[in-house]
Amino acid sequence: MGILDHFSELCDSGPSHDSKKLKRKQLQQTVEIRVKIDCEGCERKVRRSVEGMKGVTQVEVNPKQHKLTVIGFVDPNKVLNRVRHRTGKKADLWPYVPYDVVDHPYAPGSYDKKAPPGYVRNVMYDPHASALARATSFEVKTTTAFSDENPNACSVM
Repeated sequence: MGILDHFSELCDSGPSHDSKKLKRKQLQQTVEIRVKIDCEGCERKVRRSVEGMKGVTQVEVNPKQHKLTVIGFVDPNKVLNRVRHRTGKKADLWPYVPYDVVDHPYAPGSYDKKAPPGYVRNVMYDPHASALARATSFEVKTTTAFSDENPNACSVM
């Protein structure tokens, strides 16, 4: 069957796995970027900078929070570089997480006065601030022992 296999490979119209690189499929993801938006012109400029990008399916601009949300099959770093290049503004990935996600939202390093209401700085990946913002197992056990949501909690209080 060696000859038949050889002929079937020659007649096959699809790309062979040996000669061409396999393209990695990108997953749809949400990219959130913090960029300063002062007026409607800035909002339009930021929106148009990413609307024409390949793979972008949805663009949302929130001028009150200075936030750009891009949904689609895109690379976060490419979106960030495109916003920086096209608008000429300083842009960073969204550094905030909802208040409920962090164990100690008022720990040094996580609380930020510039954060929008209901958000704190994401310090889980910062080695200096994460030790202060992360609860230890002893703290978790102690706080849940007196919690109203715990059915086995102490009722002395």
